[in-house]
Formats: sequence, C-alpha cells, structure tokens
Amino acid sequence: MKEKSDIGLIGLAVMGENLVMNMESKGFTVSVYNRTVDKVENFVNGRAKGKNIRGASTMEELVGQLSKPRKIMMMVKAGQPVDDLIESLIPLLDKGDILIDGGNSHYPDSDRRTKYVESKGLRYIGTGVSGGEEGALKGPSLMPGGSPDAWLDVKPIFQAIAAKIDDGSACCEWVGKGGAGHFVKMVHNGIEYGDMQIICEIYHLMREHLKLSNDEMHQIFARWNKGILDSYLIEITSNILGYKDENGEYVLDKILDTAGQKGTGKWTGIEALDEGIPLTLVVEAVLARSLSSQKNTRVKASTLFGNAIKPFTGNKESFIAHLEKALYAAKIISYAQGFTLMRASGETKGWDLNYGNIALMWRGGCIIRSAFLGKIKEAFDKNPQLENLLMDDYFQGEIKDAIESLRLVCSDGQSAGVPLPCISSALSYFDGFRMDRLPANLLQAQRDYFGAHTYERVDRPRGEVFHTNWTREGGTTSASTYSV
Repeated sequence: MKEKSDIGLIGLAVMGENLVMNMESKGFTVSVYNRTVDKVENFVNGRAKGKNIRGASTMEELVGQLSKPRKIMMMVKAGQPVDDLIESLIPLLDKGDILIDGGNSHYPDSDRRTKYVESKGLRYIGTGVSGGEEGALKGPSLMPGGSPDAWLDVKPIFQAIAAKIDDGSACCEWVGKGGAGHFVKMVHNGIEYGDMQIICEIYHLMREHLKLSNDEMHQIFARWNKGILDSYLIEITSNILGYKDENGEYVLDKILDTAGQKGTGKWTGIEALDEGIPLTLVVEAVLARSLSSQKNTRVKASTLFGNAIKPFTGNKESFIAHLEKALYAAKIISYAQGFTLMRASGETKGWDLNYGNIALMWRGGCIIRSAFLGKIKEAFDKNPQLENLLMDDYFQGEIKDAIESLRLVCSDGQSAGVPLPCISSALSYFDGFRMDRLPANLLQAQRDYFGAHTYERVDRPRGEVFHTNWTREGGTTSASTYSV
C-alpha cells in the first residue's frame, strides 16, 4: 500500500462504499471515514480487507493520510449535512486542497459552496454521480463542475472509475464552473422522470387495454431493447416484468401503486419555469407521481366514477409496433426539451456547456443511458448551436416516421380511458412546436383587455408594442413593460 492515499472519502453508505471499491480496483489507494466509526472498522475489516483501503477514526486522521493536494470526496445527505462537513474540514486543510461533493445537491448550493470554499484558499468540485449502486461499483456517469483548476487533479481518478462506451471513452468530462455539474445531473434526473413515466404509461396500455400478461410484456420489452429503444430503463423494465418470487408469483403485481420522489424532478421543472422553457414531459412526470401518492382519494374516486378501461379490439401485434414508435417519439421529444433547457440556463448563467460531451457522459453508466444518446452527440458535434434537437436532420426523420404512431396511441389510449399525461404532452408539445401560428394572439388580446399589457402586431416590426382601448372607457394608459 502507498505511504499516502490518493483520495479520501467520507460517507460509507452503499454508494460511498461502492465508489471506494471502484477506485481501489483502478489502482488508487483510498482512505475512508464515517461519522459512525463502527462502519469504518466493519468495512475495512470486511469487504475491503486485503485491499489498498485504509480507515480513519477521525477527520484529522483522514486528512493526515492523504497525499497533497488532498482530495476528499463527500458522500453524505444533500443539504445542511454537506455545509456542516465543509465547515469541519476547512480548518484541517491547506491551500489548494480539494473538496468534492458527490451527492445529489441542488446546483445553487454547489454554486454557493464553490465560491465559499475558494474564498478559503481551497478548491471545490460538485459532481453528479449517476448509475445507482451498480454504477458506483462498476462505472458511473460523472458530471463534475466547480473550480476549473481542480479538474486536472481529479481527472485521472474520475475518468478511470467512470463508465466507458464501446470506443473506450469515459462517461466523464468537465462540465463547467460553479454548480454546472450538479445542474446537468439535475436535468439528467428530470429526463429520467420523463423516461420512466413514458414507460409506465406504455405498460399501463399493455396491461389494462391490451390485456397482455406479464410474461408477454416481459418478452416485448426484451425485444424492444434490441432495437431503437435499446436502453437501461427498457432492459430493467423487461427484467422486472419477468421477475417472480419464491412462490412463483410476479413481484410487480404486489407493489403498491404509489411512487416516491426526492425532488430533483421538481427542481428541473422549477428551473424550466424560471427560464420559460416548456419542459412538459418532466413536469407531467412529477405531477403523475404526485397523483399516484393520493391513493386513498383515487380509490374513493373510482367508486364514484368507475375505473373501467375499454378493451382493445384491433390487431394487437400492429398496435404493439405503434407503441414502440410512440415511446420512441415521446423519448426524443423529452430529450429535445431537456437539452433546450440546458442551453437556456447555460446562457443565463454564463456556462459554456458542451452538449455533445453531455450526451457522451450519459451514454453509459447512468440511469438514462441508451444507444440513441450517441445520435444526440452526433447532432451537437455537427451543429453545436443547434436550437432544438428536433431540428437536426436525423431526428427530423425519426420523428416524421414515428409521429403518426404517437397520434394513434394517444387517440386510442385516451378513448379507452387510460391516463397518458407524459405521452400526450409530448404530442401536444410537438404540435405546438411545428405551428407557425398559435392562438396566443387571442391570449395576448385578453391580457391587454383586462390589464393593458399591450401586444405586438403582425404588420409592424418586432419590438413595437400597442394597446387597444377595448371597452372604449379605459383610456390610452398601458403597462410600462411588455415581456415575451
């Protein structure tokens, strides 16, 4: 074992332990500390026994075990615990040492912490870590941001432990200063919400409308995972549908239909509202989870209104093919919205985000990893200034090929009484996106009528604003600002 450890890690929950094992397997010596010291002893003398991992009983001991510049990764609960840990570590560190937050912190916190830690002569990295327990152990997607001059010191470790795609590229690259890393992770998690809800709506159609068995759905998702929908979430959905307990019964059928959430989807939706970006699928996915949590109310409502879903009467195989295309179209639209949000927020905050690199970072290791992310990277490599993913030649062709399937699925599913909040919002967004004229002229007239909010005219240059005295009693005074 080396005289000094390459990196220290605080927080030996499952993610922390697995990251340590990953680092050690790549040739790094790691020191570990946990507030509950028994965890350190159990880990070092158990799972980590015989490996280049050393335990510390105090933070002072941990710091003393590290080579300079010291690098300490914090894997603790987001929020105040991170701030408290930073305050405890700062007095123990020297100028140029690096603190790394690998939790699910909100990006404004990482922005604030970067500035604060830098003011103390230290450096800071807030990094998104995606891939769950398996990813942490075998190769996660890492999205680091913070102090730019800290990147070269942590890059060898981060890129060694990150997931690799087929050409050997690491799913880890520098994102940007301040909270940029955790911002990209937040958007990743928001897109993840949408991906999961789209799949659940397709499952609902298959189960309640087509009356397919778990085994039939298991086989369909397994087949889909070999085509355009090749992805981690499709893969695990197939596995879940086929999983039986010791009694030979499907575990999925015994799980209560109430979904939890930790807030990253909500954060993404709030960011989109602040930026004025229509992130419809993510927001609908968050609200779908909220509706699912109202289980008792839904049960009561079902006795008042009924919960019948009309059975499917057409060609099932043909409809299943439409389901595949509809899911793919909704997925493309969701990612288009997510990347549009990143562009808008990046410009607002002065981050020079590389969207091709972000797609690459999500190509492997993370929860939303899928084959089609390679096509997103190609789109942004071809045109870094791409306004919307739907305007790329490749994705134009894919959407044109799949959009009628999306229409058919929405129409059939809603007629049958199946709730499709995400899938139908994808279609509504697309139809709005492709319209050169929307009914917002009436909306703006309404705003001008009751609030003198003014409007622009189609027959005058953009930027000129007008007000109409609609009642002929309101006078000519109008609002002082016009905002679109």
